Amino acid sequence: MGPNEEPVERSRKRKLRAVFGSFIALLALFTLFGNTLQSLTLPKVRTEKPTQEGFVYTLEGSGNLKPIAEARLTNPGGWKVKAVHVKEGERVTKGQALVTYDSTSAERELQDEKAQWEKQQIELQNIQDRFIVSAQEADEMKKRSASRDLEKQKLDLGIQDRKIKQLGDRLASQKEISAPFDGMVTKLNAVVGLASAGEPDLVITNESRGYRFEFIADAPLLTNLGITLEDKVQVEVQAIGDQQPAMLEGAILELADAEPRMGGSSGKATNPTAAIARKVVRVKVADSELKGGEQARVKLTKRSQQEGLLISNEAIHEDRDGKFFYKVEERKGALGNVFIVRKVQIRATETNDKVTKIPRDSVYENDLILLESSEPLQDGNRVRLQ
Repeated sequence: MGPNEEPVERSRKRKLRAVFGSFIALLALFTLFGNTLQSLTLPKVRTEKPTQEGFVYTLEGSGNLKPIAEARLTNPGGWKVKAVHVKEGERVTKGQALVTYDSTSAERELQDEKAQWEKQQIELQNIQDRFIVSAQEADEMKKRSASRDLEKQKLDLGIQDRKIKQLGDRLASQKEISAPFDGMVTKLNAVVGLASAGEPDLVITNESRGYRFEFIADAPLLTNLGITLEDKVQVEVQAIGDQQPAMLEGAILELADAEPRMGGSSGKATNPTAAIARKVVRVKVADSELKGGEQARVKLTKRSQQEGLLISNEAIHEDRDGKFFYKVEERKGALGNVFIVRKVQIRATETNDKVTKIPRDSVYENDLILLESSEPLQDGNRVRLQ
């Protein structure tokens, strides 16, 4: 190679290296741009990190105090009031007559049915006479006909007997209201000459048996708190016009089934098809100063003994395999980090209306827990952080 050819060759190699370097740089630029463009199309997610705050079950409920023994007595027959034997605020004893109703129409109907029964008795005697005559005449056809008429008339008399008894029972039970227990007439709506207008004619209460209020709570929460019948609870009672509420001792009087509610928490359903059982909690309060109508409130708390980290209920989902949440994993790459969601099944755990406790072997303090996604996700999907 001549002396003039060497510089030319070196120049050509430099150009080749420059072109190759530019190609590699351009390729990396396009790859980076492509990855950036692709990442913009990924589902956007919002995340949180687990917390170590104390997990506490809280039960709160309130209501107005009402006497435990209260009877709302209505006009049983819809008849007009004939006489009112008591006044509002008057104390009464069990069995005492309170209101008498005008039962004239029912009494007249009963008399008519008794007269009908007597007519049927006379007809029965006539049929018996025909049967005797047919037997004496040895007329088999007339005898069989009279026999059938006898059986039919006896059946009609039986029906009439039952009808008379039913009317008599109705008259006896509806012509008067009597006190079901010792107590006081706290409300009197019955007016002589008028029938009821939808309201009970009388309300009787017995304050000596105490007062109660009720509220509805989720059955699982009651179980986690260990609430059972006769449990003692502290009740805050606020009387009308009083500045300071009074703290009184109450007791769980009754736990009755209530209409279940659909699953969900914090305003967002984890599984809209799952029904959560509920109970009506009735609490008894007894104190000589109570008058009824006061606002009563109970609040119970219990700290969990299990170890774990807390995540928002917003992150909890449910499918046929049970409850789960998504954890966002970060993976490092030559062209940047990528984020992938991983599905984590939840074993038996604790929850309240805001957070769920997750065992420490399922989640760690620095994990990113998916709260919300712009698109539906599956295990292994790539995402971008909000």
